[in-house]
Formats: sequence, C-alpha cells, structure tokens
Amino acid sequence: MKKKVIILGATGHVGSYMTLYAKGFFADKGMEVIASGRRKKADVFPEMGVQYISVDMTKAEDFDKLPQDNVHAVIQLAAEIPAYMDGYEPKKYLDSIIYGTYNVLEYCRKAKVDRLLFSTTCFDVWEYPKDKVIMPNDPLNYSYTGDHAVYVICKNTAIELLEHYHQEYGLKTFVFRFPTIYSYSSNQYYYPKGVKTLRPIYQMINKAIKGEDIECWGDPNYTKDMIHVRDVSQMFFKAILADRNKGFYNCGTGVPVRLEDQLKAIIKVFSPVDNPSRIVYCPDKPSGGGLLMNVDNAKEELGYEPEVDVVALFQDYKDEMELDRFVELRGK
Repeated sequence: MKKKVIILGATGHVGSYMTLYAKGFFADKGMEVIASGRRKKADVFPEMGVQYISVDMTKAEDFDKLPQDNVHAVIQLAAEIPAYMDGYEPKKYLDSIIYGTYNVLEYCRKAKVDRLLFSTTCFDVWEYPKDKVIMPNDPLNYSYTGDHAVYVICKNTAIELLEHYHQEYGLKTFVFRFPTIYSYSSNQYYYPKGVKTLRPIYQMINKAIKGEDIECWGDPNYTKDMIHVRDVSQMFFKAILADRNKGFYNCGTGVPVRLEDQLKAIIKVFSPVDNPSRIVYCPDKPSGGGLLMNVDNAKEELGYEPEVDVVALFQDYKDEMELDRFVELRGK
C-alpha cells in the first residue's frame, strides 16, 4: 500500500502548483498525493490524476473524510491570509490558523501521521532593516499594529502548538517561512489593507506585453529574494523524504535580485521584440518591500538547491498564462 502525502490548501495559489509538482515528484517513490481544500469541488485535480477531498479545517469532523492510516506527511498550507482578505476580519485568522491547526494536529495524532509541514509568514521578521539577510533562527521581530498583526500572532501561536505535539507525541514538524511566492494566477488582484488592488507584478507584466514604458520606483539597485513556487515545492518535498525529526527553514533562493534586473527580465520575456518596453527611472517614488533570505540550513539538511532564476521565473509566468490550468480555482 502506498504511503500518502496530503496537501491541505491545495486550491490556493501555492497549493495548486505544489500538488501538480508533487504528483510527478512522488510518482516513482511509492507515495500517493491527495489534494484537499475547502471548496466542495475542484475538477482540476481528478483531471490530473489526483484525488480531491473537501475539508474545512475549522471543522474537526471534516477530518474524518481523510485517510486514517498510512499517511506519511501532511502539508498545511490552508489559512486565511491578509493578501486575499476583502476588508478586515481578524477572527478568521484565529479560526483558520489556531483552531484549524489544532484540528490538523489532532488528525495527525489520531492517524499516526509521521510528519507535518507548516507554512508561516515572513512578516514575523518584517521589522528588521530590509538590507539585512534573514537567518532561519533570527529572533522574531514584528509589529503589533496594522492589518498583519493578528495574522502573525496566530501563525506564531500555531508554531507553538506544533512544538507541543512534537515533544508530547513525537510528531515530526517542519516549518517554512514564506516571503512572496511567485507563481502565475489568472486573478491578478490582492487586498493590501483590505482594498482590492492590481498586483504590481501584473502592472509591469501587462505594460511589457503592450510595449509600454515601465517605471522603476526608488533605487534600481534595491535587492530582494525572488523564489518561484517550484523551488518552494522542492524544499517541501525534500523535507518529506528527509531523515530528520524537525526543522525551520526560510523559503528563498539566497540570491539577491536587483529591482532593475527584475524589470529587465519582465521585458525580455513579455515585451514584443520589435517594441520592447523602456525602463523609466523614478527614484523619488517609494519602492516595494522584500526580504533577503538565508537558506543554508535547507541546503545542508534537506539537499535543497534552487533551480529557477529570475528569467526562468517570468518565463514560467508566460507559459502558465497560456495554459491557465487553474482558472477554475482563481477566476478572472
């Protein structure tokens, strides 16, 4: 009987691609991938040969629908997140992240799951200077004000619950700190401070497609880590196979990407050859945020090696834009 890998939150932006990659990665490793999400129906997964089970993680009884034995790993990606919250309802963070994680942990305990993989947020270290390289073991440094505060507090609380189940019941636990994870979506909007806004990355891509000028705000030499969902998935999958009891890892490449190089990559991939976009430098306008991630322990402990550079990242956006394989889950 094949061991099972269950992906909770498989209908989300990261989860859908992780499920796609997991099917191929585990195909020759004697493991079966099962997708799960709150949606009642998600035809895209059975079409790719992956079983889908609808589970609302805030309802303990829903976990009875999942396999109760021979589960090697559970990946918990499901949670309410600020980027997609229309308005501000912090109780949803408590329900999905704290109570939801408790339900996941109880399922893992009862079903004798070997390990749980959990995603947390880079906003737990967001108050460090942006030129600092974030280490996996850096002390938490976050704001207790703003629309991300309750979200971060809930993630930190959930991690404490994981540690309890690790020490009390021997559950192997792996935590991954997420910065922005880059992957194409037909839904180009997000909700900073609860307001629907076109993502800056799509503003630039849409201009490049039309050959229009693209503004470079702030310092063109400003750097941040840009990790593609494929490399995030690689890190998770290697943790599933690792002979380790626990770990905490930054998701990143460890390779700083200059803002100017990001714009050049977008133009190279998306602009018409005969009408490429020009970069217009606007040093007085505020630049966006980002982090630099140290991933040395993921390389040493998991054998992780990032594979997707910034040009390949945007080429994948273009390829997925043409396929639009997850439009059922995203809408336009």
